[in-house]
Amino acid sequence: MLAIVVFILTLVFVIWQPKGLKIGTSAVAGAMVALALGVVSIDDVFSVTNIVWDATLAFIGIILLSMVLDEIGFFEWAALHIIRLSGGSGVRLFVLILLLGAGVSALFANDGAALILTPILLAKMRLLNLDPKAVLAFLLAGGFIADSASNPLVISNLTNIVTAGYFNIGFWEYARAMFLPNVVSIVASIVVLYVFFRKAIPAQVSLRGLPEPMSVVKHLPLFKLSWGFLALLMVGYWLGDVYALPVSVFALGGGVLFLLLAGYLKAARVGLTLKTAPWQVVWFSVGLYVVVFGLKNAGLADEIALVLNWAIAQGQFTAVMVTGFMAAGISAVMNNMPTVMLMDIAIAQTGNDMLAYANLLGCNLGPKMTPIGSLATLLWLHVLDKKGVHIGWGEYMKVGLVITPPVLFVALLPLAFA
Repeated sequence: MLAIVVFILTLVFVIWQPKGLKIGTSAVAGAMVALALGVVSIDDVFSVTNIVWDATLAFIGIILLSMVLDEIGFFEWAALHIIRLSGGSGVRLFVLILLLGAGVSALFANDGAALILTPILLAKMRLLNLDPKAVLAFLLAGGFIADSASNPLVISNLTNIVTAGYFNIGFWEYARAMFLPNVVSIVASIVVLYVFFRKAIPAQVSLRGLPEPMSVVKHLPLFKLSWGFLALLMVGYWLGDVYALPVSVFALGGGVLFLLLAGYLKAARVGLTLKTAPWQVVWFSVGLYVVVFGLKNAGLADEIALVLNWAIAQGQFTAVMVTGFMAAGISAVMNNMPTVMLMDIAIAQTGNDMLAYANLLGCNLGPKMTPIGSLATLLWLHVLDKKGVHIGWGEYMKVGLVITPPVLFVALLPLAFA
């Protein structure tokens, strides 16, 4: 009960943010309380650190890289290209924006898509003079795809990095296993989102007044260099597989190197970029994992393992579906960051490591049912609120609860019949 109370209070403060209290500060405070009350021990803190250090360092690198690319106009250039490619068709624009969101999530993580792509798309939607219903449809769809398409690579989501590290899954081994489920997830997301929002999507969109894509590029030499740099980074991930190196070696190393290069070319200010980086996300991740380890100590992971063992006995289809939907339900209620660790621990107890992929689909898609389900959603809502777009919990959940289950079910099918 004490572990549950500490977790609930921590989550309440993370969501409530009284007097501007940061999410990372609340999570670290919760971890300290859990430690002081004996819910977790110092050894547990080291165990959590051992689980999340690679994911945390990799995330920092991905965000630094994303921030520099954003500074030189990389993402705005991409958004303008996508909008022009639509040719003024509202439906085509809707699909292309979702594909852009899927691409950004894959390479720069779902949190990067929430922090960087959302304000760019909002600005462009306003420039296109779309009515409020259409703007809301595009934004909600974009927010959904940021998570539902964050499955293809280890670096696409913090949950992926944690799970890949926990089960010693290589970068390309992971990519091969999740290729088809991710494609299915993206296609299903686009279809379901279109059906849900079709009445709000305009038939035609005026592209007048839209700037040329290259006009927003602030540093052309680094912009051109960035394409080769991203390709080399992917090669680095492959080398990491070959030599069994942590993904953070290349994600963090690449992010820092690109930042220093941008500073040398005067394309970005290194100090300002480091200062404005979302460090609170890091503290949130580490702090909340420590708090959740208290739930593991209280036996929650053991109870989950019992359910999973029952599902495994019923066959692969049942095991995959139960794992995915259980992860989704728990994520929607208590956030996917703690959920993925609890589920990973429980799956390891069953000895069926392949269920880790079903767990990730559940933890990456399931959170879209509630605003508190994922950190990316919390960040996304915060970014929109700062831009004058307020989306209430009820308004969000009537979309999330309808859209998420069918997309998750279809995404799990390739694993269920593998």
